[in-house]
Amino acid sequence: MTTTPTKEGSAAVQARRVLVLNSGSSSVKYQLLDMNDRSRLAIGLVERIGEETSRLLHTPLTGGDAETRERTGRIADHAAALKAAAEELAADGLGLDSPELAAIGHRVVHGGLRFTRPTVITDEVLTEIERLVPVAPLHNPANITGIRTAQALRPDLPQVAVFDTAFHTTMPEYAARYAIDVETADAHRIRRYGFHGTSHAYVSRKAAELLGRTPEEVNVIVLHLGNGASASAVAAGRCVETSMGLTPLEGLVMGTRSGDIDPAVTFHLKRVAGMSTDEIDVLLNKKSGLLGLCGDNDMREIRRRIDEGDERAALAFDIYVHRLKKYIGAYSAVLGRVDAVVFTAGVGENSAPVREAAIAGLEELGLVVDAGLNAVRSGEPRLISPNYARVAVAVVPTDEELEIADQTFALVGRAESAGQEVPVGEVDN
Repeated sequence: MTTTPTKEGSAAVQARRVLVLNSGSSSVKYQLLDMNDRSRLAIGLVERIGEETSRLLHTPLTGGDAETRERTGRIADHAAALKAAAEELAADGLGLDSPELAAIGHRVVHGGLRFTRPTVITDEVLTEIERLVPVAPLHNPANITGIRTAQALRPDLPQVAVFDTAFHTTMPEYAARYAIDVETADAHRIRRYGFHGTSHAYVSRKAAELLGRTPEEVNVIVLHLGNGASASAVAAGRCVETSMGLTPLEGLVMGTRSGDIDPAVTFHLKRVAGMSTDEIDVLLNKKSGLLGLCGDNDMREIRRRIDEGDERAALAFDIYVHRLKKYIGAYSAVLGRVDAVVFTAGVGENSAPVREAAIAGLEELGLVVDAGLNAVRSGEPRLISPNYARVAVAVVPTDEELEIADQTFALVGRAESAGQEVPVGEVDN
């Protein structure tokens, strides 16, 4: 592992910290982790970047009760956001200039087919991420900005890209291909890539641990249900099918995204409603899903409205659950044998009614939920199915930041432990 001489030139400091950055279009989330015990040293969020109402929330976790500090006022851009975050970390003795920092791990949404594993970022790698902007226009530009800003802050430090799409690159061609002209598809990189891969990788592995088995021994259906939502079928630790496609729009009903829809709806809206391509894009990505169906994309508010007899909210909930059931059934067929169905992310971890409704009526598939276990609120992985159930139903809290840190540190630490240089630009062809 990397050792750095102290100022006195005597003892050495082991570099075993990883900073994880998740850069969005107007926000930066960050976590600093100590990989000795995989604990968090600090977490933070900079939001509304570029606005007069910018805000930074920073929480040190190094001792005592965690107390969040807040900064308000305009933060002009991502460079200013990361500089402000670095200042907050330095105030806690966790500055980015510390010799204990081993690497910075970046969440990158789209890695296409070339990036199938975490990759140390070089100019060549960054160029390829830029080439993928047309298939991830909402996400990759922000990821690139975060990478470049972090490189400017610590040009000497390995910067590692961990790709949302990487876990899904094991899908067989018959699952990844759309049934359109092959030459057209290849020329424009049109295929199913899948997203939320770091979450699906982490949760499927943790589910196997919960069952007391190795990932290679189990088949798991993972339901990542947040504002964005996706399902995956994982056979023996490898993704064989996932619900999102070329973009994160395909698949389940989401907070503001439609999920699966007849492609001809877009032609119809253009021809009959006179909508532009950009207007249709906004409609399907930002004004559809639960929000479009009932005016709310917060499942807690939707459940409150249902309890008060709101029919629009009830219909939105039923559509949401119906789509979940379809995917559970389809993925059961794809896998042949299912050992567990696992709920994760904000809705999946916290909404007992969603879990209950999604599993109800699937007894013939071996799926049953125990009402008492399902009602328990906990931050720990847990089974919510009775002992007699043929297929386990579980709740496993996701931890994408820890997964990014683990993958980043494994890549950097593997080479350094062997006395080698950190591998750079591992680009798969």
